[in-house]
Amino acid sequence: MASSFRKQYERYCRFVAGVAARVARLLSMSFVLPSIVAAQPPDYATIAPIFQKHCVVCHQGDGAPLGLRLDSLANIKKGSRTRTVVIAGDSDNSELIRRIRGTSQPRMPLTGPPFLSAEEIDRIAAWVAAGFPGNDTGVTIATPRRLPAPGDPVTFADVEPIFLQRCVKCHKDRGLHGRPPEGLRLQTWQQVASGGERVVVVPGIPQASELIRRIHGDSRPRMPFDGPPFLEEAEIRVISDWVAQGAPDADGIRMIIPVGMRVRLQGRLTGQSQLDGLELVVDSGTRIDKRPRVGDYVEVRGTIRSDGRVQVSRIRRR
Repeated sequence: MASSFRKQYERYCRFVAGVAARVARLLSMSFVLPSIVAAQPPDYATIAPIFQKHCVVCHQGDGAPLGLRLDSLANIKKGSRTRTVVIAGDSDNSELIRRIRGTSQPRMPLTGPPFLSAEEIDRIAAWVAAGFPGNDTGVTIATPRRLPAPGDPVTFADVEPIFLQRCVKCHKDRGLHGRPPEGLRLQTWQQVASGGERVVVVPGIPQASELIRRIHGDSRPRMPFDGPPFLEEAEIRVISDWVAQGAPDADGIRMIIPVGMRVRLQGRLTGQSQLDGLELVVDSGTRIDKRPRVGDYVEVRGTIRSDGRVQVSRIRRR
């Protein structure tokens, strides 16, 4: 009888041990499966919105810096005019990843900070390391930028994308040349209104605005500094219209005239007190150097009066 009881007990123990083993396997799978799912790399459809949010404002169309367009999977793989920026299976040595991490300078996007979040960077890096899984099917990143037509109202919201794509790479803190040239930052409406060492926008008077004269080529060097290509004629027109309409912010509030602020303009004398047709205020206090004549290329320095006209302190033939 004792022998029979012992056998039943042993069978019971083996049964319990078997059940415990099965339960343990099921529990381990409940933890392993989520980790396997989490380890799956993102595909292009989940990465595209990050490019849309942070990158495409500059890296699209013919004006993309160095031809680097990030508006499609094919263009990302293609890279810039000088190099590829993503290496399949090697995110650490992919220039795109190095730029968004800040390992290579300048860090991207140039509009930062804020830069991409750590989670966004990790997702793009995992996507590159996995060899760019996914395709363009059903994915739309960039939509063509519509410029206001002649005569349409123009606000800073219309010109901001042009500044971000063509100007901010230099005209920001820690830009391509380190400090912004002559202290001029162009990332926000407030920065454009403040100018740098001098004001560059005189609301309502494009010809008195150095910004307009630079992008048009009247003042030298012509901007953007990395041109050609320079801004398209339509882009120059829109920025000029914006200034002519008072350089309003995104809400339509006009910029105030920067009374008493300094300006520096260059161009052709078209009269004794005219610069490319712009009437200047020249009086006995104006210093005239190198005997400029009508038709000469000159530099004009002065300050802005309450009516927006330029009170000239100096005219010099160049």
